[in-house]
Amino acid sequence: MSTTTFAHNTKKHNANDWLATTVIYIFSALVLIALALPIGEIIINGYDKLSFDFITQLPEDSGRSGGISSILASTALIVLIAMITATPLALCTAIMLTEYLPEHSLRSSIIRGSLDVLAGVPSVVFGLFGLAFFCQTLELGYSILAGGLTLSCMILPTLSRSITSALHTVGDEYRISGAALCLSRLSTLWHVTLPVVLPGIAVSVLLGLTRAIAETALLLFTSGYSDKMPSSITDSGRSISVHIYELATNVPGGQQSAYGSALVLLLSLLLLSVLLHLTTHKLQRRMIRG
Repeated sequence: MSTTTFAHNTKKHNANDWLATTVIYIFSALVLIALALPIGEIIINGYDKLSFDFITQLPEDSGRSGGISSILASTALIVLIAMITATPLALCTAIMLTEYLPEHSLRSSIIRGSLDVLAGVPSVVFGLFGLAFFCQTLELGYSILAGGLTLSCMILPTLSRSITSALHTVGDEYRISGAALCLSRLSTLWHVTLPVVLPGIAVSVLLGLTRAIAETALLLFTSGYSDKMPSSITDSGRSISVHIYELATNVPGGQQSAYGSALVLLLSLLLLSVLLHLTTHKLQRRMIRG
């Protein structure tokens, strides 16, 4: 190859690299702009509303004034019910898929396929199911309990697959070591496998919690619209995402409170993301030490 040809090819490759790099930077900038615009709007319009009184006071005048204490209480109860219900079921499902059923067996394939299908079902469909089953058939009515149980059904598939992936990270050497010590499968699972994968399970739970706290559509059908402070889980309760939707669409003059509530939700999700990052970092350090 002549020097001229080599120089020409080098120049061509440099031009291609420059073009590819430019395209990557442009699309990265577009992604950042797409994120910055709504977040910036929420911060700018909701900052003035954010205060200690806004967090601790009850809503007044259909949410136009006052605070969101009852909204936060309802949200916490709904999410708590959902996580308490979904996490044990998801953990048991993941354990069955990874520890007791062969990966390519018929039962395992049916369960995995069902989880994949359910994970892709729109939340509004889960809302209609919750309305028909929990609210009407079980006669729970529009209540925090009905909303939490319906929400648990929605996050169960995603949570199950996430915990299953975490359990798959455990090497077979741990199970072999347990068998060498004459431990039963259950003892190996409880004393060896689960402690190793506990940070991964925590990450999965935090991911499920992040999705649950921002859910709106299914709660419109199940938990109700009441902005009163709930006295029990059988009371109707309005989650913060439903509260934002209601203020923005059905309450004239409620936009300012909607922005303030959205900022609280955004900060809550940011806090969960930080916890998720810290837990993931802990998992990585633990795996490196192992």
